Amino acid sequence: MAMVARDQLAQSGIHARVVSMPCWELFEEQDAAYRESVLPAAVAARVSVEAAAALGWDRYVGPKGTILAMRSFGASAPIKDVQKYFGFTPENVAEAARALVQVRR
Repeated sequence: MAMVARDQLAQSGIHARVVSMPCWELFEEQDAAYRESVLPAAVAARVSVEAAAALGWDRYVGPKGTILAMRSFGASAPIKDVQKYFGFTPENVAEAARALVQVRR
């Protein structure tokens, strides 16, 4: 989903990076130079995508970032329907990033 959103953003002339962070603890154990190379402080337009709770992602997206996450209990339906219902689509991820970039221009 994030990779497709990145490709959609590129078509709009917006350069985006995708960072996969399956384990916060391992990331935090890395030295500051590595963490800075992955999440540069100069990049404030950040979007996190988490199919679970939003809790904790604020430390990685920062005060100006956007967190796309579950904000309620789950639902039961085919996965594509649930993803669309909760906004977990490449189009929604790309739109969240576009909105952040527009604010900074």
